[in-house]
Amino acid sequence: MEQADPRELQSLQYYLNEYGQQAEVFARQLEMMDQQRVEAFAAIETLRSLGEAQDGTVLLPLGGGVSVRATVPDPEKVLVAIGADVTVERSNEDAISFLEGRARELEASEKKVAETIENLKGQMNEIAARLDAAYRQQQQIAPGR
Repeated sequence: MEQADPRELQSLQYYLNEYGQQAEVFARQLEMMDQQRVEAFAAIETLRSLGEAQDGTVLLPLGGGVSVRATVPDPEKVLVAIGADVTVERSNEDAISFLEGRARELEASEKKVAETIENLKGQMNEIAARLDAAYRQQQQIAPGR
C-alpha cells in the first residue's frame, strides 16, 4: 500500500476550503435576494391597501418599529426606483406590475443560486470523501504516528 501524496492532500484541502467559501458567498446572496423578494411583496400589499384607503391615510414606517400616520394626496401615483439611482412616477397598478415582475426575476435567480450551492456542496462532499479515504489510508500504513 502506498502513501497518499501530501501535495494532493494539500490541494484537496485547499479546494474544499475554496468551495466552502464560495458556498457561503452564494448563501449570503441567496438571503439578500429572498429579503428583496419579501420586500417587493410587502410593497405590493402596501400599494394595494393604499389604493383602498378611503381618506388616503396610511401608516408610514420610519424604522425601529416606529410608524406615523400620513396622508397620501395622490395614491394613484407612486415613485418607483427602477435601478441605477433612477426613480420614475408610475400609476399604482403599473408599480404593482413592476414589483411582481421583479419578484418573479428574483425567484428565478434564487433557484439558480440554490442550484449552484447544491453543486458546490456535492463537490465538497466528493473532496471530503477523498480526503477521508486518504487520511484513513495513511493511518493504516503508519498507525503508530
